[in-house]
Amino acid sequence: MARRLMVLLFVFALVAAACSSDDSDTTTTTTAAGGDTEETTTTAAASEETTTTAASGEEVTDLRWRTRPDNDQEAAVYQSVSDELNATFANVNLVYEAGGTETEGYQQALLTQLSAGEAPDVFWIPGADIAEFASKGVILDVRSLADADAGFAEEDFYPGPMAELTTDPATAQAGGPLWGLPRDVSAFALYLNLDLIAEAGADDPRELAAAGNWTWDAFNQVVADVAALAPEISGYGQSSWWGPVGWWMNSAGGGFFNADRTACALDTEESLAGVAAFRDLYATGNAFTYGEDPEPVFKAGQIGMFQNGRWATPGIREVDFNFDVVKLPDGPGGPSNWAFWGAYVVNANTENPQASWDLVRALTSANVQAQVAELGANIPSRVSQDALDAFLTFTPPENNQAFLDGLSENPTTEAPLWNGDWPSYRDEMNTRVNAVVTGDLSLEEYAANICTDLNQFFD
Repeated sequence: MARRLMVLLFVFALVAAACSSDDSDTTTTTTAAGGDTEETTTTAAASEETTTTAASGEEVTDLRWRTRPDNDQEAAVYQSVSDELNATFANVNLVYEAGGTETEGYQQALLTQLSAGEAPDVFWIPGADIAEFASKGVILDVRSLADADAGFAEEDFYPGPMAELTTDPATAQAGGPLWGLPRDVSAFALYLNLDLIAEAGADDPRELAAAGNWTWDAFNQVVADVAALAPEISGYGQSSWWGPVGWWMNSAGGGFFNADRTACALDTEESLAGVAAFRDLYATGNAFTYGEDPEPVFKAGQIGMFQNGRWATPGIREVDFNFDVVKLPDGPGGPSNWAFWGAYVVNANTENPQASWDLVRALTSANVQAQVAELGANIPSRVSQDALDAFLTFTPPENNQAFLDGLSENPTTEAPLWNGDWPSYRDEMNTRVNAVVTGDLSLEEYAANICTDLNQFFD
């Protein structure tokens, strides 16, 4: 693909918006929390800087960097990027580390390692976590490095992520420091097992969407049709982290917070309607067991529709059935999605701030973003119509327009909580919503207490 097309990407100024080392160098730990399996991977040499000597006699220092892959295929993309960039760095040896999966265990592992002085020099974190990392002083304000970089321009990136990345934690106002650069934007879509859908005689969700008839009711019918094929087949699957959970609220016209993100909005009529619809779907038994990872089961051909972001594409491309994607169905609140984004940031205690900034710049360059987008892992964060057009050619899936629709049709921007404790809010919210979905907590009890209890997490 013409990588030079990517000056990069895309769709609206509101978009404020997930990789494997040599097995001999990694240690993987798995812990269960809130019904999810959380996996974190770190290098065995994480606690010490490695220095070697080049043929010239000059010291060569390892510069470690990390992302959070959704699957082995995405990990391989970033290892390849690291190998290619390594030749462009003098006296620095780039060491790529694959982090955990799409749960919050990845962020917690980073915070633990940052506290212990064992974290990598450069790492990716989700947009919603920028406030926590910046407020704790564990990431470097790279403003002075950026100002001295003649080739850097903030306007090359979407203004939404840049507003958050330039926010002062003390004032919650944008325009001051610079906490990193956005790597990507993304939206959810439904990955479709077209063979199961056809076998069930269900309507094609892509045709329903094209005709403007892709609604919650139509979605539930396709789920039921596919689930009726056999006891081991499920019509739908999603993970239990906050993104898929929150989409139901957003789609009903509700959401997590009030307009200025200073109070809980989980008990509004719209937010409760989303949770109720979510609960009712799983109560039918037509969806894959909630709290278990549906991705490998979808890839094994036993789930009709799987909700996930663009980052799942490299792994889904390896399935042996016909697949495509479709936009998420329209709920009572109309079209809805998430505008996800994430950023590369620099460890506040790195011994190589200049090289770390240079790596962040390289990883967010048009060329590297084009490589990653072409291989399917995400959508670039640079602004360009050429990028939009090129993204549509990065197939399979054929219907890449579904992701662009998700980013243009009333998405809710992933945003950090500058005026509160997002991790605590997120974890308690997820615990209670998941309890409603599994039948361990009534919707009435949830509604009566959720915001009274969660408002304590705001400043």
